Amino acid sequence: MCQMLLSINPQYVASIIKGSKLYEYRKSRCRSDVDKIIIYATAPQKQVVGEAEIEEILEDDPLTVWDMTKDHSGITYQFFQEYYRGKEKAVAYHLKNLIVYDKPKTLADIGVSCAPQSFRYVPVAAEA
Repeated sequence: MCQMLLSINPQYVASIIKGSKLYEYRKSRCRSDVDKIIIYATAPQKQVVGEAEIEEILEDDPLTVWDMTKDHSGITYQFFQEYYRGKEKAVAYHLKNLIVYDKPKTLADIGVSCAPQSFRYVPVAAEA
């Protein structure tokens, strides 16, 4: 059991909270023991706003991943294409059991000193 902190643009965090974005896309896959994502809304918000469990991790060529996730992607196909331009592999984390914190946390609250460029592993014991 492991969790990772993901830096996500506040626009997409809002879509996750609304439920229109059930997949979080990345260019590389995390370790196989990660089962929870801690959601960090990047600037200008700069807060840890919630967490979600990983239902499954999809990993395939970009077009196949898009076909499997497009109905709940929370992004446009144009954005998706641009993000994966020149890439042979796409990764999509299927989110479930979203918990939005009543009071957002700071990175220090979860034992992290700076925001990750993409993601970083966070010990479960560090969660406040």
